[in-house]
Amino acid sequence: MRNGEEIGIIDQIGNEHVGTSHDTPMRQDAFELNDDTKVALIEERFREIMEILGLDLTDDSLRGTPYRVAKMYVNEIFSGLNPKNRPDIRLFDNKYKYDEMLVEKDISFYSNCEHHFVPIVGKAHVAYISNGKVIGLSKINRIVQYYAKRPQVQERLTVQIANDLKTTLGTEDVAVVINAQHLCVSMRGIEDITSATVTSHYGGKFKDKAVKDEFLKYLELK
Repeated sequence: MRNGEEIGIIDQIGNEHVGTSHDTPMRQDAFELNDDTKVALIEERFREIMEILGLDLTDDSLRGTPYRVAKMYVNEIFSGLNPKNRPDIRLFDNKYKYDEMLVEKDISFYSNCEHHFVPIVGKAHVAYISNGKVIGLSKINRIVQYYAKRPQVQERLTVQIANDLKTTLGTEDVAVVINAQHLCVSMRGIEDITSATVTSHYGGKFKDKAVKDEFLKYLELK
């Protein structure tokens, strides 16, 4: 059993949505098990959770739930934990010599809060200024989805997207803004259904006020 002090710390971290690092906390042996084995093990343990809650798993509606949840965890909503699922990004020469910012806005995503494993629903707005290379527009969306599909805190998600694009494009001139609702705020705890959280990261030229203001102005367009 946990003591009162330990429970207090656990609750405080969860309720305040505190993140501890820019990298997703992963064990070194995280990928020693293959996906099929992970699904089987999670299915077994989720069945135990449902049984502890008092649910009747002989019911037709519930019988397959442990397997469905396990498959969803590994193959879908947490698939971004595995580096093999990172999208394959191909760079192209900037033959048009386009030297202004490129903005991809309103990228819808679903993630999950790492403190309570309930959804984070939001939109990401991403921009970069080419230094000679460009990527396909859909690849920006795929990078957002890749990092969203793991247990997350919004600040980390913002930085991970930005850092990946900086490395991929070979430039610091990257900006990311995320606006999201956290169901761990709306469906539990304070139960506030109207609030949203905004996080941002500005690199390189986007730290200049004029460039940043131009980017933010694009985000206001309807």
